[in-house]
Amino acid sequence: MRHIVALSGGKDSTALALRLAEVEPRQYTYVVTPTGDELPDVVDHWLRLGRLLGAPLVPLTQGVSLNGLVERFHALPNWRQRWCTRILKVEPFLAFALAHRPATVYVGLRADEDREGVDYGAVDGLTKRYPLAEWGWGVRDVVSYLHARRVTVPPRTDCARCFFQTLGEWYNLWATHPATYAEAEAQEVAVGHTFRSPGRDTWPASLRELRARFEAGAVPVRHNRRGGGCRICTL
Repeated sequence: MRHIVALSGGKDSTALALRLAEVEPRQYTYVVTPTGDELPDVVDHWLRLGRLLGAPLVPLTQGVSLNGLVERFHALPNWRQRWCTRILKVEPFLAFALAHRPATVYVGLRADEDREGVDYGAVDGLTKRYPLAEWGWGVRDVVSYLHARRVTVPPRTDCARCFFQTLGEWYNLWATHPATYAEAEAQEVAVGHTFRSPGRDTWPASLRELRARFEAGAVPVRHNRRGGGCRICTL
């Protein structure tokens, strides 16, 4: 039986992997699904986490990156067309799990969440578990555990550019990783669409116009210099 832990590197999957190794010690396979658009602190976190777990994290890819898909489709992903998550995360992970049956897959969904993970359907030889929910852990338990273990999770563990990002996260990207912001800005021009939805707030939708506001000294009211981090791409 293969035991596969799905890791995004966010606080929930990080706490899951570390605590699972403590309370149910066995040989686990820890996998991540890189999109090629991770910021450096995410990659560093994956390396540190591998050292803490005593096993390197296994990267699953389809030989393509987020930028490669944008170029292939000549489009940006959006909330109606989340092909980024499907192609870069769900499909590689599912293919790996199916290829290593019989297997148990461990997913970091908390007890205080009402969403579901990836639905594999009825697949022989593949079982899915949610240990955080089994333990009754909510977000406070996760944060408290990581604090006790002195493990710091990066502000963002998702793509550097994402249509779900908050205004403050775009500000962080512009301020701390200007080259990546400029690349995302150029992608908007190339495909004729924006990552941010028009009318989402009173700020410009396009990254070019947004940058002009930032350069003029405008700072989002709820801006947090540590960033926010969304949790839409965990398995």
